[in-house]
Amino acid sequence: MFIKQIYTNCLAHAAYYIESGNEAAVIDPLRDPAPYIQLAEERGAKIKYVCETHFHADFVSGHIDLANKTGASIVFGPNATPAYKAYIAEDRERLQLGDAEIQVVHTPGHTIESTCYLLYGENKKMVAIFTGDTLFAGDVGRPDLLSGNLAKEELAAMLFDSLHNKIKTLPDYVIVYPGHGAGSACGKNIGPQNFSTIGEQKATNYALLTNNKEAFIQLVTNDLPAIPGYFFKDAVINKTGYASFDEVLKKSMNPLSVDEFLILKHKNSVILDTRDPVSFSAGFISGALNLGLNGDFAVWAGTLIDADMPVLLVTEPGKEKEAIERLARIGYDHVLGYMQGSMSEWIIDKYPFETIMTFDSKECALLLEQEEYNLLDVRNRLEVAKHRMAGSIHIPLNELKGRMSTLNKNKKWLIYCAGGYRSMIAASLLRANGFKEVASVEGGINEVAKTAPELLEMDLE
Repeated sequence: MFIKQIYTNCLAHAAYYIESGNEAAVIDPLRDPAPYIQLAEERGAKIKYVCETHFHADFVSGHIDLANKTGASIVFGPNATPAYKAYIAEDRERLQLGDAEIQVVHTPGHTIESTCYLLYGENKKMVAIFTGDTLFAGDVGRPDLLSGNLAKEELAAMLFDSLHNKIKTLPDYVIVYPGHGAGSACGKNIGPQNFSTIGEQKATNYALLTNNKEAFIQLVTNDLPAIPGYFFKDAVINKTGYASFDEVLKKSMNPLSVDEFLILKHKNSVILDTRDPVSFSAGFISGALNLGLNGDFAVWAGTLIDADMPVLLVTEPGKEKEAIERLARIGYDHVLGYMQGSMSEWIIDKYPFETIMTFDSKECALLLEQEEYNLLDVRNRLEVAKHRMAGSIHIPLNELKGRMSTLNKNKKWLIYCAGGYRSMIAASLLRANGFKEVASVEGGINEVAKTAPELLEMDLE
């Protein structure tokens, strides 16, 4: 038997390839089916099942394309009502995979159709459970994501029953393979491990430590982070179907001259600049939003850009396909094209461009001493609780778009995050919305803590 976790950092997402004999199953694939097909071909196996743990909200699954290309059956657990052909398995039903078996374990709570897949090896002994968004390393799935008219408290009650009656009863040695790792918005505070064991989670996971249902409900429903806007669209897409990945890629890989780019620029589109923050700050097109491919690109695109808004791309040469693919993973299929030659062509043709100043920690100290800038912290609340720059205003980046009106456009804003990625996103967003004097802290608060700790307030909890 062979198990491979296929992890995608940008979405903190784990898909799984399981093989026994010459038959394979794929659990929760991303939209591009090629990696899974290639792996099966390399190993001389045929993909028999594409198993979905639930209707995902944080990405567009590749289950439909993968099934169409391989002839595999799409499998959901009870309560799933997809608008396309799929096999709806019964709770505790077993699927034969070579000499192994996969048992369907219905675990409602994260969503009503949430299902785990329990793997039995060739010796009929339990090996691992693929938990989707039901159980993570150090956390459980949040119960407030798109399950009809059910309140989060009702779903949390279901989740308690699922975890205590079907997950905690498994042997301690069973490996837990979750659907996400740290950074995913599908949990409150997922731990750094990408896999675990039942025994380890029973001993350390806060949500499994209490046997009191009411206490559990309160634990998992309190302090839930904001839901990224694109989650609602993606859950519907995964339930109703979507255009093939190949079609989206073919349509979007559209090279544009500077003149063609200019024409489309004026047609209610978003200019998305995917270069790193340093390159972006040195010269960018007016109104462009900077979301670097070197960070949580897809998540921030889904948070800050309307799902149906046409997108024009500015990328480093050769990075166009990657940007389009990563947007397609979250259902952003409206890329009009990309600028040939990136910003160099724009500058060579002598079109106007803007810059954003960046300052290191020593320069920040001088600027703040002279009271030239106001500080804006765009990190999340857990980060801010540990330390912050003294005198800063806090607005998490995922809330900034809706709270810009609370900031004075006529003031100078010095923006920081942990390392500089999110602060440049925030600076570009504010600049595009009429804030003229914005700047970013190089290296973020992490660098400030090393070289100018006197600027910090510590231990705020």
